[in-house]
Amino acid sequence: MGWTNTSLLKGFILLGFSDHPQLESVLFIFVLFFYLLTIVGNFTIIILSYLDSSLHTPMYFFLSNLSLLDLCFTTSLAPQTLVNLRGPEKTITYGGCVVQLYISLALGSTECILLAVMALDRYVAVCKPLHYVVIMNPRVCQQLASLSWLSGLANSLIHATFTLQLPLCDNHRLDHFICEVPALLKLACVDTTVNELVLFIVSTLFLIFPPTLILISYGFITQAVLRIKSVEARHKAFSTCSSHLTVVVIFYGTIIYMYLQPRDSYAQDQGKFISLFYTMVTPTLNPIIYTLRNKNVKEALKKLFSGKLHLTDVRGKESGYELESPSAST
Repeated sequence: MGWTNTSLLKGFILLGFSDHPQLESVLFIFVLFFYLLTIVGNFTIIILSYLDSSLHTPMYFFLSNLSLLDLCFTTSLAPQTLVNLRGPEKTITYGGCVVQLYISLALGSTECILLAVMALDRYVAVCKPLHYVVIMNPRVCQQLASLSWLSGLANSLIHATFTLQLPLCDNHRLDHFICEVPALLKLACVDTTVNELVLFIVSTLFLIFPPTLILISYGFITQAVLRIKSVEARHKAFSTCSSHLTVVVIFYGTIIYMYLQPRDSYAQDQGKFISLFYTMVTPTLNPIIYTLRNKNVKEALKKLFSGKLHLTDVRGKESGYELESPSAST
């Protein structure tokens, strides 16, 4: 049984923060500010990773993928949120809701896997430096990035499709500011036990296994770093790895809270603000964290602002990227 004709024709009313009208103007400025920061920050990372030859390494290849992902993720949600916060009409069409659901789920799931892949890259760089160039060659890196994107797409197809099969009766008032699975499940007029089970199982695969692998890899990384005799080299390794670990904690902390708690304990208002942080603030923090804590990115920014980086610098080069020593990338 699918969605009702009423939902198909009318679409949905996104209640969002309408129960706090005094906050909507503030939230509009908040969302617009962080959306613009997300565009500037992530676009800058992508440009730097492409133009600066010193950033043609696996670490920055994955970082540019992360920036592209965050850029697309926020863009799939922020414009609609801004329209609803600013105007009296707080609606979204059925087609718009479906597209938003599929895209946001695909990109969010992709980031879960991509962060684990980035942890693998750091593990190889620190723990197996002599084999780093061989293991993390361009082909392997491209395959790992493709695996992340395809895994996210597969998760989106499962999650969204199961959710879209639920009959919603005549209720088309969505108590959220975006089309999201937990909020959509609340609109169903049938038992959603099976859907919640599928949601929990798939969420576990993406929200438990990747951070577990990340923690294990960082356990080995910590042991390897502590064995480094050079204080400067140890500081560089910890600096780069701590940037990634900070992003991991922020990302997984918010998304695990949203998707792995029982439905009965899901406080909608609290969930909205956590979703707002996860969808609007987190994509902004990634480039800031990596820029502030990374010497190579800072140097690339200086060259960009001084006019020393140009598109012609990368013309004529072979596709892919150069593999420098792990110590240089940290």
